[in-house]
Amino acid sequence: MLNYAIEPGLLTRHVPPSTSLDSFNGKTYVSLVGFRFRRTKLLGRFPVPFHADFDEVNLRFYVRRKDGSEDRRGVVFIAEVVPRRAIAATARLLYGENYTCLPMKHRIGMDGLRKTAEYQWKIGGRWCKLSAQTVGPPTQPQEESLEQFITEHYWGYSTRPAGGCLEYQVAHVPWQVWATTTASFEGNAGALYGSELGTVLKRPPDCAFLADGSLVTVFRGNRVQ
Repeated sequence: MLNYAIEPGLLTRHVPPSTSLDSFNGKTYVSLVGFRFRRTKLLGRFPVPFHADFDEVNLRFYVRRKDGSEDRRGVVFIAEVVPRRAIAATARLLYGENYTCLPMKHRIGMDGLRKTAEYQWKIGGRWCKLSAQTVGPPTQPQEESLEQFITEHYWGYSTRPAGGCLEYQVAHVPWQVWATTTASFEGNAGALYGSELGTVLKRPPDCAFLADGSLVTVFRGNRVQ
């Protein structure tokens, strides 16, 4: 996860109705995230042949929405890349997310306590790469840390074409994280995310870490105004 502090105005047009930008210590963040889906089941019950294990890279930011007395902290995806058209089409249909199908590949390596992760996707005939190298064992994020803020948003939001937004809940145990010695993005980010966000991703991340992941359940969404 590469995390960048960003001028809030760059995200205004992406903020779904009924939500507002979330922040950490007064700063707004976007995150470029690469990970592997494993043993995926549609609606939590139906495995889809040849589509259970696959890569994803997404660019996301963080919002919150008041529901009565509850303050729901959530994620908005600007763009999500997967390697198979059926996965992209299903996610767009069920959750209204901005999925794109592109060629992808990954590499995960271990050398003692050092872990290396790379995710690549090809756009316009050129490869983009997200990579990180860790040091030491994984630990639980400290309370009220940026790592905890990034990993513990348990709602998803997407804007609906007919108005309002779709809200859906995401459940998983708190993730452990590895600190990184190096972490970077390489490639033409503007081709997928636009020139302004592409410029942000050209600079070194303000924070980077690797998370161990876990079983994740994504519940059916509901439309809210």
